[in-house]
This record gives sequence, C-alpha cells and structure tokens, in this order.
Amino acid sequence: MAVEIEAQGIRPLRRQIINQIEQLIETQMEHQLRTPNISDHPCFNGAAHGKKGRLHLPISPACNIQCRFCRRACNSKELRPGVAKGILPIEEAVDIVGKALELCPEITVVGIAGPGDALASFHAIEAFRQVHKAYPHLIKCLSTNGLALPGKTDLLYDLGVRTVTVTVNAVDPWSASKVVSHILWEGKVYRGEEAGRILLAHQLRGIQQASQRGIMVKVNTVLIPTINDHCIGDIARTVKQAGATVHNIIPLIPQHELKDIPAPTCEQINKARSDGEIYLKQFRHCQHCRADACGIIGQEELSAELYGGRRMETFSHG
Repeated sequence: MAVEIEAQGIRPLRRQIINQIEQLIETQMEHQLRTPNISDHPCFNGAAHGKKGRLHLPISPACNIQCRFCRRACNSKELRPGVAKGILPIEEAVDIVGKALELCPEITVVGIAGPGDALASFHAIEAFRQVHKAYPHLIKCLSTNGLALPGKTDLLYDLGVRTVTVTVNAVDPWSASKVVSHILWEGKVYRGEEAGRILLAHQLRGIQQASQRGIMVKVNTVLIPTINDHCIGDIARTVKQAGATVHNIIPLIPQHELKDIPAPTCEQINKARSDGEIYLKQFRHCQHCRADACGIIGQEELSAELYGGRRMETFSHG
C-alpha cells in the first residue's frame, strides 16, 4: 500500500517535470523561429562581408522626409545612397532577382533601400510580396527613415522581411531639426523641432514593434560634425532601449544643404564608434551603396550589367 501511495505521488511530479521540459523546448523553438539568421547577411554580419552578395531593388519612388544632406538622383555614375539608374517597375522585380542570381549566385539578400523611402509608398510592400513568393529562401531586408514604420511590422514579417535598417540621426528634436528640413505625414508638412519630435517618436515606436515581432533592427547614423557628433552615445543608448541590436556609423557625404560641412575624419569616426559601442554593437564594414547595388560588397559592382539598357522611370522627391 505504501509503495502504491508513493507511486501515485511521483506520477504528478513526473508529469509536471515533463510539462516544464516540453514548455522549455517550445519556448526555445519559438525563439529560434523568431530570431533571424543573419550569418549570410553581409550588411548585418561582418563575417559575411566580401563573401555573400546583396541585391538592392530600386523600387521606391518617393520620400516622406527631406534630410539636409540628401540629394536623390537618377544616374549610373554616383556611388552613394539615394542614387539609382531609375525606378524598377514592381512587375519586373522577380525577373531582376532571377537575373541577379545568374550574375552572382552568392547573393543571399534582397533589399529595398530607395531611391526614396521604402515605406513612403506601396511599391516595396508589393515587391516583397512577389519576391518572397518566388524566392522564399532569400533574406528580405528593408531600409527606412522609420517615419512610416509603426503599424507595418506584422505585414513586413508576413512578407518575409527579417532585417530592417532604420536611419536615426538624432534623439532630440533640436538636433533632428538640423538634420531634417521637413517631413510629410498624413498629408501635412511639418518643419523644425515639431518635425523632429514626430519623426523620433515614430522611429522608436517602429524599432520597438519590429524587435518585438522578431525582426532584427540595425540603426544607421550619418555622422555629421558639429551637428550630431556629440550625441552618438545618446543615440546608441536610446535605440538599444527601443530594441535595436546593431549600430552603423556612416560618414557624411557633404552635399545639398550640408555641402559646406566637411566629412568626418577617421579620428572622428573612430571616436563616434567608441561612444556608440558603450551601448550597442558597432558594424564597421558598411559601404556607401547605391539603391540599385548588386553583387558582393568590395568586389565588382554588377548593377550596370544587371539593368543594361533597361528603360526605367525617374521618381518623385516627395
């Protein structure tokens, strides 16, 4: 009788332990499913840099903010963000991905980073929908200023997007107003510190929502001497609290309204990275890639061969 009572006491305990183990396994599996595999992403993982390729689809025709350093253009010469030969029609996106893979089988990432903002229009969303259906194994990546990111992270996740880059150049309205001349939100133009407050609130909320959804977030910061070089640590700390996991300092290209501000020196860049690294891992392999870049970073750029004589439209500056 004593043995039977003892056995009856052990059974519930055994079931409890089994349930705990099953719950732990389920939690670990869910974490693995929600955590993006960036080992083959050259823009998130330095070890993949120079080995794996990326393709930028120049899908997005419009922008919803105007940065004082940004001069978007359509040409085949300049090697910098915001530039592409033209706008790729959505219906040609899948075909271009196929041709890019023929030119560079090492491509593991399909990204949309311009020439306008990826979320300022519907073009990127629809392109990802088609590309993910045709090439589900490729990493889908999106770059945005973050103004229109809140409320879209569930949709992006469903379309296969697992990595997002948000450009955050300031975390106080005054500094933001020195970087951004105006924003366009819900049909209204905002300027000055009011624009900075709206933009920053949307950026942080979007980063938080993306992180909670299982999308890895990298934050790009354009280092602008005399404007935001003193607050890189504040930026890194703030975006980390919101959920970002990687920080990338990009040196200013002096142009447009900030053409008279010199590009940061190597010493200034290194100091900025050291300031940011206190709070957030720094990515140190970034290039000034075009919005239609194709190939392995640091090797032959294949965008001219990919697009060839293809006729492409110009875009709206928003």
